[in-house]
Amino acid sequence: MSREEVGSGQLAVRLGEEGAALRQAQAGLRRLQAREQLFGRLLASVNALLWAYDWQTRQMLYLSPGYERIFGRPAGALPDALADWLACVHPDDRDYVLGSLGEVLDKGAIERREYRIVRGDGQLRWLSDKCYCGDPDEDGRARIIVGLAEDITERRQLESELQRLASIDGLTHSSNRRHFFECAQRELQLARQYGTPLAFLLLDIDNFKRINDTHGHQVGDQVLQRLADCCVTTLRGGDLFGRIGGEEFAALFPRCRLEQALPIAERLQRSIGALGFAAGGETLRITVSQGLVGLEPDDADLGALYARADAAMYQAKRQGRNRIVRL
Repeated sequence: MSREEVGSGQLAVRLGEEGAALRQAQAGLRRLQAREQLFGRLLASVNALLWAYDWQTRQMLYLSPGYERIFGRPAGALPDALADWLACVHPDDRDYVLGSLGEVLDKGAIERREYRIVRGDGQLRWLSDKCYCGDPDEDGRARIIVGLAEDITERRQLESELQRLASIDGLTHSSNRRHFFECAQRELQLARQYGTPLAFLLLDIDNFKRINDTHGHQVGDQVLQRLADCCVTTLRGGDLFGRIGGEEFAALFPRCRLEQALPIAERLQRSIGALGFAAGGETLRITVSQGLVGLEPDDADLGALYARADAAMYQAKRQGRNRIVRL
């Protein structure tokens, strides 16, 4: 075989090898592109946002397609700097978001941080972020923070609604016993801490069993509902009010002395007495007995305050009902 033939054969082999390598590289590129497209479709289909941020340059390196859907802003408005990102965060949550980024650098990761954003259309949305740091650079400093932000607005709304339902009385829509006493306990602690006055009121509908027995529970329920509405509109804005059982209600007056609370209780007495209920072709009127007390130095806890108000209320019952007794 001649030298020329040997050289041509070797060249053909090399070209074949290079062609095979090229075809293999092209196939690998197609697989990579297919994976990238699949990954992109997955990111676009979930209600979440993948992001990457360079801590040193303060630049956003990547935002997945979910940004447009979650933030309600066009792709052309993608933030490339931290200031642009923070501009989308609710003003009350910006310090928390910025501080938590620094915390990721210290801890390496944060499992969950929740904050609010304001969409381009003005809607308020809740996000939950899981974020972590990439590997340190050659100087040993972590630079890249990567996060996955999920829109949890519906979950937060559901939690808020469940919490609201757990804290209100289903019939009167005022605070239930547990919620009222939790709030009252906090106010008592504040009064003790700052030395401010506090007044506590118990209110019980007179002869309520007779109303139910004579006119039925439907009228009885109406009495409870309208009395609660009357109390809410009569009390001051910062006062607490709730139904604590049956036909018994309670109110707490923060930063209010006993002598200041008495005119409020008297106003309640008049407003409730003016209510009229249609029952069996006649107009039904109701009265209430009230027990009013102020916070004393020897009141060890809310239970002591409640016990004195309860005693005052039953004293009002014994004295003929439809009156206020203060102790």
